[in-house]
Amino acid sequence: MTETSVRMSRVDTAWLRMDSPTNLMMIVGVWLLSPALDYPALCRRLRTRLLRYDRFRQKVVQDSVMSYWVDDADFDIKRHVLRETLSPAAGQGERDALKARAAELAAQPLDHDHPLWQMHLIEHYEDGSAVIVRMHHCIADGIALNAVLLSVADGGVDLHPQDHPPHDHHRPAQPEHGDEHDWLADAVVKPLTDIAVKGIGMYGDGIAQAMDFLAHPQEPLRATVDLARSGIHLLRDAAALALLSNDSPTLLKGKLSGRKAVAWCEPLPLEQVKAVGKAMQCSVNDVLLCCVAGAIGHYLRERGDDPAGKEIRAMVPVNLRPLEGAWQLGNRFGLAPVVLPIGITNPVERLYAVRQRMHELKDSYQPLLAYALLAVSGVLTKALQDTLSNVFLQKTTAVMTNVPGPAEPVVLCGSTLRQSIFWVPSSGDVGIGVSIVSYAGAVQFGLITDEQRCADPQKIIDRFAPEFERLLLLTLLLPWAI
Repeated sequence: MTETSVRMSRVDTAWLRMDSPTNLMMIVGVWLLSPALDYPALCRRLRTRLLRYDRFRQKVVQDSVMSYWVDDADFDIKRHVLRETLSPAAGQGERDALKARAAELAAQPLDHDHPLWQMHLIEHYEDGSAVIVRMHHCIADGIALNAVLLSVADGGVDLHPQDHPPHDHHRPAQPEHGDEHDWLADAVVKPLTDIAVKGIGMYGDGIAQAMDFLAHPQEPLRATVDLARSGIHLLRDAAALALLSNDSPTLLKGKLSGRKAVAWCEPLPLEQVKAVGKAMQCSVNDVLLCCVAGAIGHYLRERGDDPAGKEIRAMVPVNLRPLEGAWQLGNRFGLAPVVLPIGITNPVERLYAVRQRMHELKDSYQPLLAYALLAVSGVLTKALQDTLSNVFLQKTTAVMTNVPGPAEPVVLCGSTLRQSIFWVPSSGDVGIGVSIVSYAGAVQFGLITDEQRCADPQKIIDRFAPEFERLLLLTLLLPWAI
């Protein structure tokens, strides 16, 4: 490798190698902006802001064992920021043409001879512009990419701690991500997410020592009460991950074609979602997941696949780092298996079933264990990594993510971002990806599907708002304090 190469972390290597002919590990998004975005202005902004982060100027070079980030000597921003014009088919509107183009790009691999990202600017869309964003998951997780992309906006907060221009090769090197063990121990000792805070905080150094044993099994563990207690908890959650039951068979589960379809709905007011959660004594996430489960159940019922008594499993990323570390990029999240009760038609009963399942995860080490398994899989052969991944993927119907965005509208080169939609990638034979993005006081649902499993995801998306309205109506019928 060259002097400018940096070894890719084991976790990022695992994500890099998860690409398959039917599922590419790309985060794909659409920005809708008004008025129209200027192409030269966008390129200038990306040069000065986005290229401060090395990963966007580096390609991936692989040898027989490891992968490396290497500066692309032939980097050209015009290769990564492309101008496009939509060409709607007969009878197809602009929105449907944009969805079709985004779906097409979601199934089109990025060029591994250059940095693994692209932006496709559709200069004239509705009353402004649209941008289709594609980023390979090995660059970073959704939380980090969202933070970095927002830093490109007008007045955006520059997360990068260095004050050096993007092409200054004498600047101090960014921290390497290769040592997951040190980071993981720190993340356990200093809990970083709401979902893990209770379980991790209760045991502190004990669980860190247990994770240390997993990383270095040749070293003896100190026998302490705290360590024994946390070790039991850890082993219980490890067993739960290994012994996950199969989720219910539905039309959404099975072999894939590799052809993608995407959809999104109009945003829901976040204040209304919060009000429903408060009235029902549930979290915002509980309410949103209830709507997702209801929409999927309704879709299956319409297709003649009765979901009564059925549940499906969705793997949900759990953030494991503070936002101020987003500039380092890389993947720092675990995965929590969330069961969605799609067979419950009563929205209130379904909401409390979701709340119970989410409560069971709050004291769990499963997200941390999932991160550790990804780290391990990154040093295995590709065949062994696939075998390890398939243990979980065979028991999963969907991948689902919830990304928090800014509370106020973002402006990019003078154009206001009015909608932000992102689709989470899936792997193996998982053909459903659900994304929930909060932005500017609203909640945006996005859905990406394999056409073999669901050719028209808009039919699922269109049920999200009615499912929420049912909960909202029931909330309004509750007794009000005078």
